[in-house]
Amino acid sequence: MINYETIVQPQEFTVEQIFNNNEYVIPIYQRNYAWSSVEIEQLLDDINDIDIKETKKYYLGSLIVNERGINCFEVIDGQQRLTTLFLLLCFLNNKSINEGSLKFEARETSNRTLNFIKAWKARNDKSGYSENLYSQEIIEGYSIISKYFAKKNRESISEFNKKLSVIMLIRTQVPKNIDLNHYFEIMNTRGEQLELHEIMKAKMLGAIKSSDTERDRLDKIIASTIWDACSQMNKYVQMCFPIEKRKSIFDKSWNSFDIGDFAELRCQFGEVKVNHETEFTLESKLRQPVYSLNASIKEDSIENERFESIVTFPNFLLLVNEAMSLADENKDNDAGLDDKRFLEIMKAHWSSKDAALNFIFLLLKYRYIFDQYIIKREYIGQYRLDGKWSLQQLTSYEEKKPYYLLTFSSTSSESDKSKYDSEINNRLCWLESCLRITYTSPKTMHWIARVMADVNKNPDGNHIIPMLEKYCCDKIEESKYKIRTGFNIDRIVFTYLDYILLRDEFKSFREFQFQFRTSIEHFFPRNPENIKDADCINNIDSFGNLALITVSANSKFSNMIPKHKVEQYPEIINQSPKLIKMKRLLDENGGAWDSSSIDEHKVEMFKLLDDEIKDKIG
Repeated sequence: MINYETIVQPQEFTVEQIFNNNEYVIPIYQRNYAWSSVEIEQLLDDINDIDIKETKKYYLGSLIVNERGINCFEVIDGQQRLTTLFLLLCFLNNKSINEGSLKFEARETSNRTLNFIKAWKARNDKSGYSENLYSQEIIEGYSIISKYFAKKNRESISEFNKKLSVIMLIRTQVPKNIDLNHYFEIMNTRGEQLELHEIMKAKMLGAIKSSDTERDRLDKIIASTIWDACSQMNKYVQMCFPIEKRKSIFDKSWNSFDIGDFAELRCQFGEVKVNHETEFTLESKLRQPVYSLNASIKEDSIENERFESIVTFPNFLLLVNEAMSLADENKDNDAGLDDKRFLEIMKAHWSSKDAALNFIFLLLKYRYIFDQYIIKREYIGQYRLDGKWSLQQLTSYEEKKPYYLLTFSSTSSESDKSKYDSEINNRLCWLESCLRITYTSPKTMHWIARVMADVNKNPDGNHIIPMLEKYCCDKIEESKYKIRTGFNIDRIVFTYLDYILLRDEFKSFREFQFQFRTSIEHFFPRNPENIKDADCINNIDSFGNLALITVSANSKFSNMIPKHKVEQYPEIINQSPKLIKMKRLLDENGGAWDSSSIDEHKVEMFKLLDDEIKDKIG
């Protein structure tokens, strides 16, 4: 039985205080550390974006624990964030942590890794390192943090350190003697929390129904229907309307959107039944029970599982807002896509009925453009498990069933195989997937807003490729890539170079898929096995010796010399056209890779980039 007198109220701690004189244990039933660059960089960005002059407290999240002993806590919820903060404080050499601050229960590899990282940073002691003895997930997490700060000067890191004083965690301690199994059951079945985009929806509908007229009620129902359809990001938006509505809004082919404003959209909607009992309000949303996803299976359930959007609905709303105001000369402003400021950014759209109706119209229009011209992940056939990048448009088959053809297809015939092959389509799919794996944080996906704004002006989509190529070249030029080395080289330099090689030299690689590659690989390793006097040691961080590969591939390559990497892992070499070029140069040199090879490759690749920038920017 719970003794309510022993209940400890939730407590606030700064990032430093949370570890100070405390010990946290990750129990065996919790999964191991699993955060990738997406989550880690998002957390670091959230901290870095804080204006310390304007912010007294910034709440990063919660930590739920069970007290095991004096100042010793079992982590029930929040261990991924807590482990990342531990790694961050290790990197910053913060004195609030020690070897006992964080432990994994019955996972000696993980504990050994945490202790190794702390000793490595505190004393620059990397002796005894062996890949097989350490958790590569934790090592990679620390490496991501290290790379994040590698581009910052000492002053920037000092400013980041100061911001930790306002970063707060809420630690909630469960009551003593609680049945943890029952607690987990409660956590896993708890009701939905109201999300910011639902608050926005309520405010939008409130602005639309400014009076109690029949027109306002109809507009509110239409707006709510469009909102709900657009929110289903993993389906083509046409499939979120009944068939008759699809025909009236998107033509009988389901593949056209020629509506000019909300008034015209209202006419195309036709008759709308007003159900006063089911109108959306914040109160009604909060009262809704949480239903199983399997509660109602629609006839197009297979299609529901086929595609996956690269952005969430709240992020899409922010992208629509940016596309509405985008001017060609505008610089990217990450604050405009910051979901932490969601309501503040979006509030102009419910300032009046006209503003709300205009946003609803553009929401649908931009969602249609998004589905046509922005890549998705598609899970079908041999790609059912891992998915592939897909750039397709939806159309109707005999006005009844959906089928998909390439966005830039030369045919609309279901039987014509050329609908699956288009050089322009492949090129844009490569270009967008190159950007997707480069700018993984939703706050940096400005290229999507630029595509939507461009197609809104030029509906044929023929301006997208040159516009995005120029966008990439601008980013590369801004990065000062020629004077940077090692981990200081921006990811876009590697990914866009791979795109150039695919476009101009590797055209036969039609099935090439950009993967999420976050590890900068030294082709000749920094710590080569059994080699002491290699002539390229001083050239090791040169761009000519580097390529971008996946975390798992980097782990496999380890400290092998280039010849052995090529022989044993040809599938990893094929992850990057740049790496393929390096392999070819290695073969030409009889398996040797030295300082002259590195310089030769760097000169060749820099010339490609220089020529590209000159062509796209001038």
